[in-house]
This record gives sequence, C-alpha cells and structure tokens, in this order.
Amino acid sequence: MDPAAATTPDFALDPRLAADTRVLGDLGLSRLLLMDDANYPWLVLVPRRAGLVELIDLSRDDRIALLDEVTAVSEALKAAVSPVKLNVAALGNMVRQLHVHVIARFETDPAWPGPVWGKVPARPYSDSSARDIAERLAARLGDGLKPVDL
Repeated sequence: MDPAAATTPDFALDPRLAADTRVLGDLGLSRLLLMDDANYPWLVLVPRRAGLVELIDLSRDDRIALLDEVTAVSEALKAAVSPVKLNVAALGNMVRQLHVHVIARFETDPAWPGPVWGKVPARPYSDSSARDIAERLAARLGDGLKPVDL
C-alpha cells in the first residue's frame, strides 16, 4: 500500500485550524484546507498523521509525498489566482500540529511585502466565494483531491 494513502486512526485536526479554515478535501497524505480569510488566497496542508509537530517527524516516504502535495497545490493556486509570489511555510509557533501554509501574494494585498499574520483582521469568505476558489483548485488538482466526510 502507498504509505501516503492511509490516515492514522487517531488523526484529528487541531481545533484552531478547524475553526480558522474550510475543508477542501483530502490529498493522498494531507487534508487540504482553505484559510477563511479572503484577504489572501491561503491554503493549508495538514498531513493526516497523529502526533506530528516537525517535518522531521514524518517518515521519508511521507516527507516526499508532502513535498509533492505542496508542489501540486502551489501550482494549482498559482494557476487559479495568478499571484506575483507564493509564500510556503511550516511554522507551527501558534498551532503545533504539523501543517504547511501556501499563500498567494499580490503587491495589492494588505500585508505586502511583509508577512500576512496579524496585519489586518481576517475577512471571512462568502460561501459563494469559497466555493468558487474551491472549484478552481479542484479542477486543477483533478482526481488527486477527494471529498471528505466529516
């Protein structure tokens, strides 16, 4: 079996990530989330493995799978919204659960050129705007993005 294909039985999304995002679906290894902040097209990948904090906590095969997923999601986001820059980061200072941010940046965004964290209050997506970006991403990710039963 593909090591990236299974979720560990005790995987749970950190409550803060769950509160701040919308679930877009599952990739082979990661749950793909849309940060509920329309100021920035901002995706978060969370490997579906319990107890992960650092990239080094992943097996070698899962690290490779995560990098492949970050690449695919970055390409899909770039094609969907045409940013001038993509920011990719795994920080974890506020939420310890391993997760990777992929943020589309524009010279017109409210935080440009600095970091997005805490610059302006989050502006939640309308349901139709969130659905639109989710559909554009899903079209680019194809069969690699599976719906999630929550």
